[in-house]
Amino acid sequence: MGKLTVKRIQSITKPGRYGDGGTLFLFVKPGGSKSWVQRLTIHGTRRDIGLGGWPLVSLAEARDAAFENRRAARRGFDPLAGKQRAKVPTFNEAAQKTHKANRARWRADKHAHNWMASLKNYVFPTLGNTPVDQITGQDVLRILGPIWGTQTDTARRVRQRIRTVLGWCLAHGYVTSNAAGDGIDGALPVISSGTKNFRALPFGEVAAALETVEASGASWSAKWALRFLVLTTARSGEVRGATWGEVDLEAREWRIPADRMKGHAEHRVPLSGAALAVLEQARALDDGSGLVFPSPARPGRPLSSMSLTKVLRDTGLASKATVHGFRTCFRTWASEKTDTDHAVMELSLAHRVGSAVEQAYARSDLLAKRRMLMDNWARYLTQGTGEDRKPRE
Repeated sequence: MGKLTVKRIQSITKPGRYGDGGTLFLFVKPGGSKSWVQRLTIHGTRRDIGLGGWPLVSLAEARDAAFENRRAARRGFDPLAGKQRAKVPTFNEAAQKTHKANRARWRADKHAHNWMASLKNYVFPTLGNTPVDQITGQDVLRILGPIWGTQTDTARRVRQRIRTVLGWCLAHGYVTSNAAGDGIDGALPVISSGTKNFRALPFGEVAAALETVEASGASWSAKWALRFLVLTTARSGEVRGATWGEVDLEAREWRIPADRMKGHAEHRVPLSGAALAVLEQARALDDGSGLVFPSPARPGRPLSSMSLTKVLRDTGLASKATVHGFRTCFRTWASEKTDTDHAVMELSLAHRVGSAVEQAYARSDLLAKRRMLMDNWARYLTQGTGEDRKPRE
């Protein structure tokens, strides 16, 4: 016989836990609401099972439910399993939660957008409404198979994002294995992971290319930004987002903050005389935004991600070079035409040098040596054309 009665339940007003005997309890919250909770040991672990609120669930109904749960547990079943299955999210729901959980660590809005867009395009039409615990390796293969050999990069990204979503589900107990994990490797053809090379001009043609750009009908902002990019060996996004607050004309340095760098570390760029001359010209572009190379079409905004590529297309250079490829031009020139140390060349491109241990002990960014190299690069580009140009010793 239980300890609680209907009359007793009606009279309880003090918050707390009131036992009916055995495993059934009435929980009274500070606001006065009352609910049934059963404390039951399942597979050696004590679990709390909510049975509903009183009076919607009567005392008799709560006792019956508690009895059935005890009997199920004694037979080796988990009474919570049915409830957990009811809460299993669909892939769409899980993807939204995974996206939200990871958004803070993604620096670029574009990446966050593309992450979800790839799932909407390739996964949601097939698996969006499927509970994640019903997704199998075959389901994932049906999505990846048609694009694995024809859209390799896209297929790899889609697989990684499915894997991330199901990894989140695994961590939260919604699935017992990752259907996009290593288990499907055998069904996917091995594709070479060779490094993708960006189209790049021979370094002896870079000066002439800059002259072609200078004479083009592109906006001054785009033309000067591209020239500054070549002279500083920086990446497109770093140049397009450059602000006057990052430039120290007296020290002849451009200090790019960590949150704008691919390597998440501040990068100091030594400015050659030619690079400073570009900045002097860019003063005429000042629109009050603080950007060095603001967009002429969108006042107060940086140049678009395709603006420099458009310059190459409009001048006929795009078939032979990409914007990123100018970094390759510099690296090849430095290797073939100078005796500069490897570390100096790599740091000039904001690449990490050495092992993690070596990086931990490195306290210098070799700025003085990089300044000499960048001065020679600028001199090579601005003193005529031809392969006979030599860097200053």
